[in-house]
Amino acid sequence: MPGFEQNVAGIGALAEPVRRALYLYVCAQAAPVSRDEAAEAVGVPRHQAKFHLDRLEAEGLLEADYARLTGRTGPGAGRTSKRYRRTSHDIAVSLPDRRYELAGRLMAEAITESARTGAPVLDTLHRVAAAHGMAIGSAVADGARTPPAEALDAALGALAEYGYEPRREGDRAVMANCPFHALARTHTELVCHMNHALINGLIDAVGAHEFEASLDPGEDRCCVTLTARPR
Repeated sequence: MPGFEQNVAGIGALAEPVRRALYLYVCAQAAPVSRDEAAEAVGVPRHQAKFHLDRLEAEGLLEADYARLTGRTGPGAGRTSKRYRRTSHDIAVSLPDRRYELAGRLMAEAITESARTGAPVLDTLHRVAAAHGMAIGSAVADGARTPPAEALDAALGALAEYGYEPRREGDRAVMANCPFHALARTHTELVCHMNHALINGLIDAVGAHEFEASLDPGEDRCCVTLTARPR
């Protein structure tokens, strides 16, 4: 999945009017579009369309393949032409970073599993969220045991990637941003406990056992903090 910097660059590429018009034209077509088709539709020279279409491909907004537009094959069928279509990747930028798609996936998975097994949906959601957190932590650890002195830094780095904006404050770490902010405001208990389970799973997988994730709501920040365990 494209990262924040790539998404920003991709969306920024649409600021140019001709490039934006080409992008919108390609997206509106049911089939891939050639350079000639795009140039004619937007009313620009072919070389200009080629430049902008290739830029859109490079920024991840379009995908391309090659095909013979004549429909013939074999000798005399002509050269292949490059064709463009909208990328299959989702591209979005939110400031501050929000992860509503992740919350939706976790809840949908929990509801599906609960309907299948008969287990309480909230218990299932906490288990699903913890498993996702463990998957994030395991990817950070990459199969190796993280030294205890580095485990918290690894956990905070992973949380930063997911938009939590972790900050150290003495012997604890607070999350300056809630990736599920709007949902947490309207469904506080549901979302905060899901969030708590996710971060706990991440901490366990990374091996930052000297710290624990606690529900500790505060003004304008995530409801979870990481605190050093009593020695």
